[in-house]
Amino acid sequence: MFSNPKIHSKNSAHDVSTTLDRLEAILKDKGLGVFGRVDHAANAQKVDMSMPATQVLIFGNPKAGTPLMLKSASMALDLPLKMLASEDSDSQVTLSWMDPLHLKEFHQVEECEKIFDNMSKALDGLATAATSA
Repeated sequence: MFSNPKIHSKNSAHDVSTTLDRLEAILKDKGLGVFGRVDHAANAQKVDMSMPATQVLIFGNPKAGTPLMLKSASMALDLPLKMLASEDSDSQVTLSWMDPLHLKEFHQVEECEKIFDNMSKALDGLATAATSA
């Protein structure tokens, strides 16, 4: 887990791929867009380097993200949302994401509290569902 309070994490009962497969299925079931998946470990292998299993899923909902980007164009740097599944040296898999309230502060978005609160709750719920046994 990360020691940065702006990054939330949950330990997963599954490997990295399965954790993100579960997350992707949940997102699609809820009608959210899945825009991509980055396998950092596979990319490292392509340049003759190795790293523990590390993947990022990129997803979002334009109904939530567009109003935020209209308030602050720099929000587009952090949207769509991302969740990171990574394996540590003890083979523990963790699912992590940035705290949306940090993004609100960082990008100086005025108003939109309800969207950020809903995002925070949704991300926590998604992570719980994807990581549970």
